[in-house]
This record gives sequence, C-alpha cells and structure tokens, in this order.
Amino acid sequence: MTVWRPPQQIRVKVIGLAWRENRLLAAEVEDDSGRIKGVRPLGGSIEFGETREQALHREIREELGTEIRIVGPWHVLENIFEHHGSIGHEIIFAADVELADQGLYERDEIRYCELDETAATARWFGRDMLRDAGLDLYPTGLETVLSRWRD
Repeated sequence: MTVWRPPQQIRVKVIGLAWRENRLLAAEVEDDSGRIKGVRPLGGSIEFGETREQALHREIREELGTEIRIVGPWHVLENIFEHHGSIGHEIIFAADVELADQGLYERDEIRYCELDETAATARWFGRDMLRDAGLDLYPTGLETVLSRWRD
C-alpha cells in the first residue's frame, strides 16, 4: 500500500464530473490502513503550460483510457484539508463531462492504475450511498456545486 501525504505547496487540479443518472463516478479514497474513508471524482494536476481543458482530457484518458466531452460550466473550489496530520491546499476546477466509451456507464466498478502504478477503483455513487456508508465526498465543498445531484 502506498502512503500518501499532501505536498506542502498549493496544487492546481481538475476533476471531471461524469454522471450515470444521479450517480457520480468517483474513485475510492483510502486512509493509511486501507479503509475507504471517502470518494473523489477522477482527475489530477494541471501541468505547467497546460489549460484546464487539456489537463482534464489528459487525466481522464490516462485513468480510464477514454476521451471525454466537457458538457457543463466550470466550478472553482479551494480545498484546504488535513490528511493524517499533514495539511494540503488545492485549487480545483470541476466540470461535468461525458465519457466517449459508453461501456464505462454499464460497469458498476472500474479498476484502473494511477500514473505511479497505484491501483485504484472508481464506482458510480449516489448521494444516499455515501451517506449510508458514512463516506465523505472530496474535495470539501464539492457537494454544494452539484446542482444535478439529487437523492
């Protein structure tokens, strides 16, 4: 298992909000013991010289092997958080996306590897599923901009 700590600098990230009805595609987030503590939509860091659109296309292609179409307005979130005693700070651009690979919408579980070869699992989560399982939605504040998300 990989132990992750946030870098001590502000990171600029993008996340894609892919929907299957009222369920959001999100990757499981584990604590150091491997327990799932929350979920986070797929995406990653914006590289130097890259636009947010280019970064989102690249990140989803790297993670899921599919192209996307950005179909919603951009939302901007600032996320200052603590993870196992370390403080992290992110500025996040989020937008609704459609996945070109329609087969991904039919799968309840999508396993993939991060660039560092860490295994990851994404699932389609409803708001009620997170609440019932006691899981958090990351980044903090994302739920407030999810006007499409209903029980």
